[in-house]
Amino acid sequence: MKCIIIGLGTYGRVLADEMSALGHEVIAADSDASRVERVKDICDAAFQIDACDELALNVLPLKKVDVTIVAIGSNLGASVRVVALLKKLGVEHIYARANDYVHKSILQAFDIEKILIPEERAARSLVRQMELGVKTDLFRVDDTYCVYKFHIPEKFVGLRANELHLYENFRLKIIAIRKSERVLNFTGIEYNNSIVVNTTENDLIMEASDVLVCYGKESDFRKLCRSL
Repeated sequence: MKCIIIGLGTYGRVLADEMSALGHEVIAADSDASRVERVKDICDAAFQIDACDELALNVLPLKKVDVTIVAIGSNLGASVRVVALLKKLGVEHIYARANDYVHKSILQAFDIEKILIPEERAARSLVRQMELGVKTDLFRVDDTYCVYKFHIPEKFVGLRANELHLYENFRLKIIAIRKSERVLNFTGIEYNNSIVVNTTENDLIMEASDVLVCYGKESDFRKLCRSL
């Protein structure tokens, strides 16, 4: 994937670092020379430009990448102006970071592809971890439904898969169960290997190292958390 990241604060810089590490082609831009300097060795190209200036923005290969990410968060005016300019220039795939719901509501008016609220996601993740006592990863399908991945709570250990009653009690559908097994590599060293088992095997006994992947409404997942 080829992408442009505009705004190299903490969020934009980490985004550039992670995407580059995964092998994506990353072009980064910021008006702050020191921020550009910090990412120039990890990105394919880095530009010091004022993205609020339409002429300067045209320096970037906007029509030659898969997605343009506006990672500006703290400066609402700059974020909105850059998104507006990108729309004016005919950029199709735009992701933009929103600092709060006011910021989000303004960005929604531009009908961009994706609005990112990293602070909200981090806060929700922390709350879910505190409720369950284990870390929970979430993939949001829409405003109501999500896919959840979490380690088996202590209350579930020793139960069979069909004894969890997640759908009957919480309308959460189990779509995968990941189990760990100890295996030997070719040198004879033992290590943990993760396998995904058939979710129709209802007699599977849940172990503390197992990971559940479920699908359902966020409100129903909260009910599960409270029941634990």
